[in-house]
Amino acid sequence: MHRRDLLRFAGAAAPLLIAGRVWAAPRADMRLLIVFLRGAYDAANVVIPVASDFYYQARPTLQIARPDPVDANAALPLDADWGLHPALRDTLYPMWLKKQIAFVPFAGTDDLTRSHFETQDTIELGQSISATRNYNSGFMSRLDTVLGGATPIAFTDQLPLSFRGGGAPIPNIALNSIGRPAVDGRQAKLIQEMYKDTPLATAVAEGFAVRDEVYQSIAVEMTASSRGAVSPKGFELATRRIGRLMQSQFNLGFVDVGGWDTHVNEGAATGYLANRLGELGRGLAGFADEIGAQWNNTVVVVISEFGRTFRENGDKGTDHGHGSVYWVMGGGVRGGVMRGRQTAISPATLNQDRDYPVLTDYRGLLGGLFARLYGLTGPNVDHVFPSASPVDLQLV
Repeated sequence: MHRRDLLRFAGAAAPLLIAGRVWAAPRADMRLLIVFLRGAYDAANVVIPVASDFYYQARPTLQIARPDPVDANAALPLDADWGLHPALRDTLYPMWLKKQIAFVPFAGTDDLTRSHFETQDTIELGQSISATRNYNSGFMSRLDTVLGGATPIAFTDQLPLSFRGGGAPIPNIALNSIGRPAVDGRQAKLIQEMYKDTPLATAVAEGFAVRDEVYQSIAVEMTASSRGAVSPKGFELATRRIGRLMQSQFNLGFVDVGGWDTHVNEGAATGYLANRLGELGRGLAGFADEIGAQWNNTVVVVISEFGRTFRENGDKGTDHGHGSVYWVMGGGVRGGVMRGRQTAISPATLNQDRDYPVLTDYRGLLGGLFARLYGLTGPNVDHVFPSASPVDLQLV
């Protein structure tokens, strides 16, 4: 029996009695970090269905080429059906080769609104969408209650819904960083003065005006869908701090990362999405490096409120969709494989002929993961995710 399994059985055999309920004893050596990609990342261009001819028909400008060892812009091979975006070559792909990361395609919620805000709330609350919502009871706070001895923290500017409710106050640390144009207003005026009374004066002035208009438009959209979440670049810079804190002080964390609402000019192997993925990948790799030996006792789960349309739109982007791909990584994760139910991708199997279906409910996925990770029993899991059936994908 491995030490990890011994600890799991020992934890399960030593329950705590709290307020008339029997909870599993927390595993003091385990750390869990939930990473929420706000804005709905384009899962189909990150974990790419390279075996699907329909994917290449549906994305004439956004497609990522099938794996090719001599093409640096081609997908990285995961298995016969799936590939990984090349922007993650030096960060997450080595984890795949070490079997420390697994991907769960066709994952998500049964919420079909395609509203960022409503679906983010659905995910964070972790309650059945058929029940009345209790905005003072998030799934992370209920997990904290069940564990009874965890040390939680939210790396957010405000306490997220996922951590609302429960007992003792939960600390939060703001990591938000809002990117702005590299040339500020004062510098732009100086540059326009340089070109005053020249043939380029009008073009320069119009260029800055268009830049500012585009920035304001994008900033409003991104800020709204991201709900003030840290940017991918900010996440890259902050993850080592997160790693240090979770190595020594906290074992239950939540962080959100904005910037994933890619309606226009999303890019393929290079471009906007590729740049955000590069930042995210470096951030996650930096977290794993900083947490050190505790990486073997850490699980990171990357989620998003929904995926995006399978077909690209007329603006070379993608719109709000449904099913997504969740990531589970860590030194003790049983990775290097695709987990969960899968289906061949065709117009007939798409949800409403537009986006990935949900074949693995996120509450079942996380419930099954928490059961294995912490040795939770059925009543424990039901407290965290009421009326959900846990799905054991053998992720740990």
